[in-house]
Amino acid sequence: MTVTKAPIDRGRFSNKTVFIMAAIGSAVGLGNIWRFPYVAYEGGGGAFILPYLVALLVAGIPLLLLDYAIGHSQRGSAPLSFARLSRRLEFIGWWQVAICVVIAVYYAAILAWSAQYVGFSFTQAWGDDPETFFFEDFLRSQSTSITLDFVPAVLITMLIVWLLLIVVMALGVQNGVGATSVIFIPVLLIAFGALVVQALSLPGAIDGLQTLFQPNWVALLDPAVWASAFGQIFFSLSVGFGIMITYASYVGRKIDMTGSAFVVGFANSGFELLCGIGVFSALGFLAQASAVPVDEVVAQGIGLAFVAFPAIISEAPLGTLLGVLFFTSLVLAGFTSLVSIMEVVISAVRDKLELGRVAATLVVTVPIALVSILLFSTTSGLTVLDISDYFINRFGILLVALVAMLAVGWGIRRVPWFAEHMSRYGSIRLGRWWVALVLFITPVLVAFMLVLEVIDAVTVPYGGYAPWMLAVFGWGIAAAALLAGILLAIPKWKASTPLEAPTHDEEVIR
Repeated sequence: MTVTKAPIDRGRFSNKTVFIMAAIGSAVGLGNIWRFPYVAYEGGGGAFILPYLVALLVAGIPLLLLDYAIGHSQRGSAPLSFARLSRRLEFIGWWQVAICVVIAVYYAAILAWSAQYVGFSFTQAWGDDPETFFFEDFLRSQSTSITLDFVPAVLITMLIVWLLLIVVMALGVQNGVGATSVIFIPVLLIAFGALVVQALSLPGAIDGLQTLFQPNWVALLDPAVWASAFGQIFFSLSVGFGIMITYASYVGRKIDMTGSAFVVGFANSGFELLCGIGVFSALGFLAQASAVPVDEVVAQGIGLAFVAFPAIISEAPLGTLLGVLFFTSLVLAGFTSLVSIMEVVISAVRDKLELGRVAATLVVTVPIALVSILLFSTTSGLTVLDISDYFINRFGILLVALVAMLAVGWGIRRVPWFAEHMSRYGSIRLGRWWVALVLFITPVLVAFMLVLEVIDAVTVPYGGYAPWMLAVFGWGIAAAALLAGILLAIPKWKASTPLEAPTHDEEVIR
C-alpha cells in the first residue's frame, strides 16, 4: 500500500462534535439575527414557514451535502478539491475564495460597530435619536462620494478585531477554528436565549409576535415569497462559496456527514426562529411605547441593529442588559462566521503554496486587514459596505453555486458517485432523491432566483446610489471575483501536491 505524504499538516477537527459546532458557527451569523425576522414578516408571517421549510429541504440541505461531499472526498481546500475533480474546474474554487475575501473585508467593520455598541449600551450614548447618532455622529457617513477620512473609534476597534482574528487563525483548525466555535456558539445561545426571555416579558411583546406569526396565506401564491425563502436559506447556511467544502476536508473518513448536515441545517433554522421571536417581541414593545402599529417600526439589517434596537433599549426596563445581550450576540455570531470565511482563503493559500499555518495566516490576513481598515473605517465605509454586500451575495454567491452545481452535475457527472461516498458511513442514505435535487430541481430554483435578482437590480438601481458607485463597488466587485478565480487557476500546482484525491485506505498527513 502506498502512503501519500506531503510536507504540511493541514490539520483536522478532533471529532464530529467540533466539526458540527464549527459548521453551525459558520451558518449562524448576522443574517440570522437581523434578516430572517424581516424576511419572514414580509413573506406572510406564519405562512412563510411552509416555503421556508421547503427551501431548507430541497435546496439548503442538498447544497450543504454537495459541499460536504466535495470537500470530504477530495480532502482539500475549495480550489484543490475542484482541481482534483477536474483541472478545468479549479477556477470555481478560486472564485469562491475571491468572494470570501470580499465578504471578509467588510464583515470586520460590522463586528467593530457591534463591539462599539456593546459599550454604548451602558450609557445609551445614542440619546433620543439613534438614527442620527449612528449615521452622522458615530460613522459620519458620506454616501455621495468616496473619501479617506478615518473614523477613529471604528479604526481602533477594527484593528482589535483583526488582531484577534489573526491569533485565532494562527492557532489552527482544531485549537483556533474549532475551539472558537465550541466556546462561542454555546455562549451565543445563552446570550440570545436570555435576550428572548427578557424581550418576551416586555409590554407589547405579544403584539409583536402576532404580527410576525399571523399567517397570510395569500402570500404563498406570490413567486417572490418563495424566491425570498430560498434566498434566506441559501445565504444563511453558508453554502456555495467554499466554507463547507473546506470544513468537510478536515473531517475523518468515517464521520457521519449526512446526519451532520441535517443537524447543522435544522440548528441554523432553529436559531433563526429564536431570532424572530426575540426581535419581534422587542419591536412589539417599541410599537406600543411609540403608540404606532408594529408594521411601522419593523426594520432589517443595519436599520434594525443600530437604529431600531437602540430605540428599544432606551425605552425598555433593564434596557442596558437587553442592549449588551443583543450586541454581544451580534459580535459572537459575526466572529464565528468571519473565522469560517477566512479559513477558506487561508486553506487555499496553504494548499497552493505549501506554507505553514502561521505563515499562511499572515500572508492572507495582513493584506486583507489593511484593505478592510482603509476602506471601512472611513466615512465612506457604510456606503461601500452596503453596495458590495448586496452585489457579492446575489451575483457572486448565487452565480458561483449555480456554476458549481452544473459543472459537477453535468460537466463531470460526479453527483451519483458523491451520493455513494456520503452514504458509506452516513446515517441518512443519499439516494435518487438527492441526485434529482442536485441535478435538476435546485439548479432551476437557483437560476430562477438569479434571474429575479438581475431584473430587480437592472430595473431599480440599488439604494438610489450613483450609477458609478454601483458599477465600481457592485457589478465591478462581483465581476472582479470571477476574473480573480480564472486568473488564480492558471498557475500550476507544485509537484509535491497530489492532484488525485487520496483513497479511503490512504492516510494524508498534509
